[in-house]
Amino acid sequence: MSVAFWFFLLGVLLISMVLVRTLLARLLLSSAMVYLAVGVALGPLGLAVLRLDPAAHVTLLLWAAELAVLISLFNVGLNMGAVPLRNRRWLLPLRLAFVSMALTVGLITLVGVWGLGLSLGGAVLLGAILAPTDPVLASGVQTQLSAHPDRLRFSLSGEGGLNDGTAFPFVMLGLGLLGLHELGAGGWRWWLIDLLWATFAGLLIGALAGALIGKLVVYLRTRHHLALGLDEFLSLGLIAVAYGAAQLCLAYGFLAVFAAGLALQRVKEQPQRGTASLGAAPRQRGHSEEELAAHSHHASEAMSHAVHGFNEQLESLAELALVLLVGAMLAYTQPTLNMLWFIPLLLLVLRSVAVLLGTLGEAMLPRQRSMTCWFGIRGIGSLFYLMFALQQGVSGALAEQLVSLTLLTVAASIVLHGISVEPLMRWYQRRDKA
Repeated sequence: MSVAFWFFLLGVLLISMVLVRTLLARLLLSSAMVYLAVGVALGPLGLAVLRLDPAAHVTLLLWAAELAVLISLFNVGLNMGAVPLRNRRWLLPLRLAFVSMALTVGLITLVGVWGLGLSLGGAVLLGAILAPTDPVLASGVQTQLSAHPDRLRFSLSGEGGLNDGTAFPFVMLGLGLLGLHELGAGGWRWWLIDLLWATFAGLLIGALAGALIGKLVVYLRTRHHLALGLDEFLSLGLIAVAYGAAQLCLAYGFLAVFAAGLALQRVKEQPQRGTASLGAAPRQRGHSEEELAAHSHHASEAMSHAVHGFNEQLESLAELALVLLVGAMLAYTQPTLNMLWFIPLLLLVLRSVAVLLGTLGEAMLPRQRSMTCWFGIRGIGSLFYLMFALQQGVSGALAEQLVSLTLLTVAASIVLHGISVEPLMRWYQRRDKA
């Protein structure tokens, strides 16, 4: 197919989504479901104009998934940054991202060894790939920028933002057990470097990058009228700096980017003496973005607002591209009878058990707990870890099994969660207001 054809097809798809987005919500269809169907139609199962064998295009798919996850994690961090770190709302997402995620890995490992016949290393790797919930596809349940967000949305967003990084130690553990990564004598390297250092250093590096760069930009704008505009460059630049610095320090870049978004949103205003605030809603009173960006009482808010708006659009484009690719790659899966019981077991049982055990003692309404159990959305994060494992040398029968299990689980999650997100969230909001 010619380049002109692909431009035409992409244009039709983008414009169509603008025209039918509201209708899709009424029909209980998510945009990801449409992208998945289009991907299947364009792939070998349909028109065969998009052939993307996961084994043959590992590097391309790894980079694409990595970029999509980074954009989404930064956006989640921005959305959650308005909540003080000492607020009790943070306890639940932290427990979900660390405790429930680790329990999910363990449960999948048990099922992988005893039910799927995988080796211990292969089962741990499968658990690490499928345990993290997805920030890219969770737009229907993501929190919005607010100092007092809904607890369910905030918790699910925080879980998706953190566990894409907290799953990495288990990926490295699985690779180590397969002989593809150095764990150290007695596992010392895994404990000290892969688990402790990489996790906490990633969060620290990202937080420092977001805070320092944000404060510098606000200072230059309010004191010298410099660094105005190009907020798109600021967004992409901060993502790249946080991720690159973390990777260079052997820390987890995903956690760094999430922390960078969180820190940028928390940059405080730097009011100058003799100046006054323009009010609580200056945009509604006719003040321009440029005026707000240079005003010492509003510069930080204006910066965050501009970066957030740009990042949300990028996230939508990343979702389109990656889900379309997932649909096309379904032709390269090899479904087995085991997958007919494994995927429902993961989405319905293992997720629920891990959430219930991981949140023991946490005061939650029954509807909040049940919704948290259900919305363990799998997606682009799992695709990234799958490609990462293949790049590190996983091959043969194990690679084929991981590809099939991951892609089919992601596709099932897109469909099941996509159908249920609108009615369930409406029901939840009605109960919350009652």
